[in-house]
Amino acid sequence: MFVHNTLEVPELEAITTAVGRVYKTPDGAFPSITTVLGRLSRDGIAAWRKRVGNEEANRVSRVSSNRGTRIHKLCEDYINNKELDIRTPLDNEMFKSMQGVMDGFVGEVYGQELPLYSKHLGIAGRVDLVCEWNDKLAIVDFKTSAKLKERRWVDSYYMQATAYCVMLEEMTGIPVDRFVILIGVDQEPPQTFYGKRDDNIAGLIDAIKGYYDENNLIHPNTTLFN
Repeated sequence: MFVHNTLEVPELEAITTAVGRVYKTPDGAFPSITTVLGRLSRDGIAAWRKRVGNEEANRVSRVSSNRGTRIHKLCEDYINNKELDIRTPLDNEMFKSMQGVMDGFVGEVYGQELPLYSKHLGIAGRVDLVCEWNDKLAIVDFKTSAKLKERRWVDSYYMQATAYCVMLEEMTGIPVDRFVILIGVDQEPPQTFYGKRDDNIAGLIDAIKGYYDENNLIHPNTTLFN
């Protein structure tokens, strides 16, 4: 059983706009971090769609999205000590492999799906998990993949987790300088990537600037890009 000591943060309303998902916060409307980082993979996705065709791309995207949603829900329910609803043998295989990692490293839980935002960065989002990981406070992000990832392929994952580190500290005053990316992989052992907030902040700021510039938006922190 996992012990929970959930942090109290205000709920945020998410809306879909012409420039992607936006969260309404007490300090204004900020784009979601996944929307901000989505532009980084846009060209690669477009090239893949052209190569395989829209029908196949839609099918693969739908399967991948549904699978990711199911596995994420299983991880969330497991951490919440709930009964699990495992739908397929492949889901069972992937989740069980991730479960072994969680059992070995997750300690006290401080929140799941917490709504977070940062006026300093001008972004918002929901963090998968905040917990003691191997006895140290960390952000944990769950991912799924059809194949094993190389580190150079997951820069956006690192920036996303870095953003959650900054948002959490800004909202709660609790510093968290490390994160974990736990990836369930089809018919392979799960992958675990570790990172530090300060090693990835520069790339994150560049990505945020690119998003605001591309969409002709005024950033709430006029000193961030100076």
